[in-house]
Amino acid sequence: MKRIVTPMLASLLLLPTLAPGAPGSAPEPRLHPKEVSALPSFVRRVEPSVVALRVRNAEKATSSARLGSRRFGSGVIFDQRGYVVTVSYLLLDAVAIEARGRDGRTVPARVVGLDLDTGLGVVKLEGAGPWPAATLGDSRAVAAGARTGTIGVDEDNDLVQVSGAVHAVRRFSAYWEYMLDRAIIVAPASPQWGGSAVVNERGEVVGIASLRLGEPPHVNLAVPIEKFVPVKDELIASGRIASRPPRPWLGLYTVAVADGLVVSETSPVGPASRAGFRQGDRILRVNGVAVASQEEFYEQLWSRRAGDLIELAIERDKQVHIIAVPSVDRHRLYPVR
Repeated sequence: MKRIVTPMLASLLLLPTLAPGAPGSAPEPRLHPKEVSALPSFVRRVEPSVVALRVRNAEKATSSARLGSRRFGSGVIFDQRGYVVTVSYLLLDAVAIEARGRDGRTVPARVVGLDLDTGLGVVKLEGAGPWPAATLGDSRAVAAGARTGTIGVDEDNDLVQVSGAVHAVRRFSAYWEYMLDRAIIVAPASPQWGGSAVVNERGEVVGIASLRLGEPPHVNLAVPIEKFVPVKDELIASGRIASRPPRPWLGLYTVAVADGLVVSETSPVGPASRAGFRQGDRILRVNGVAVASQEEFYEQLWSRRAGDLIELAIERDKQVHIIAVPSVDRHRLYPVR
């Protein structure tokens, strides 16, 4: 059989054969084992934008009596100009803030915005940029079972990262007149949850870890990033969400019991403390509408606006009492300097 050699094949046959490692060949680049990071890729993508926040708060402030006058948490740079998102309770009554980046640089920071409805806040790093900003993802499609990472720092500026998954996505309410219509619950919990980034498999921030819930093994509550992205520019410009009607706040702390909702205590700076509530009072109605849970209580309360008079029917010693409380705008108690 006659062998046919095409021009293309002929050109290939004329090429010199290079054996691996032959003299003159370029060595294949290889990383030294010490240069290979053991961190998952989704952690590596967000780590440069994670900062430690050490906050000194006014010692005599009401928030310091509950949260302490020295607070520590994490934050996530979301804008190359040096804007950082974190949890709002870290920033209440802040006097001075020190931020430390993953590169070891320490700079002062200042509060520029608070959103007490969602529990998030923004600080501005005072050092020169541009700063490494994280990618903010879309948390609206996050569902139970999705893989997550929770990334923050401890007080020694060591990275703390926990790989886990979404345990649940549900409504969440708490005693301090706080409710999210959609909260992301992740497990296992991080030991450094306050202000840590919760990311998806692509390293995009889908939530900010805010609370540790339940008994061991704990879970973390994360505020969905969808609550932040649409309002972040307004927080920077105005210090609060001025386009949103201010919610009425009473400073009335409640707990759910078998037969309804009862008063556990009142905030010393809230109008409820001066209105005559007592521990154990059972809340029956808000502005004439029956309520039996925290969720129903907040829905009726927030159907009004800050400054409105709120009438609560409570049961005490088997008698019904009506207590009228002039509500306030809570943001006025924590002005952004």
